[in-house]
Amino acid sequence: MILDENNQDKPKIEYPTQWGFKIIGRDKDKLHQAVKDVMGEKEHLCHYGNPSKNGKFHSYNASCEVQSQEERDRLFKAFQDHDDVKMVI
Repeated sequence: MILDENNQDKPKIEYPTQWGFKIIGRDKDKLHQAVKDVMGEKEHLCHYGNPSKNGKFHSYNASCEVQSQEERDRLFKAFQDHDDVKMVI
C-alpha cells in the first residue's frame, strides 16, 4: 500500500492484495454459513472471532485475495446484504 499523491489521507491500494472482512451476527452457525455463501469456491481463510460480552453477537474474520477494488466492494456488499449478517467491517 502506498499513499496517493493527490490525497494524503487516503492510501492507494495495489491489487491483487489480501483483504479481510470482519463479519458480525447473532447466530454463530448461520454466520459461518454466510461466509461460505459469499465466498463460494473462492479460496479464503476464516476463523471465529470473539463473542460479545453478553454473548448476543458473534464474529468471524474472513480474508482472501482480491484482484480489484470492484471485487472487494462486491464481496463487502454481498456480506452486507446477507440476511444473517448484521455488520461488516
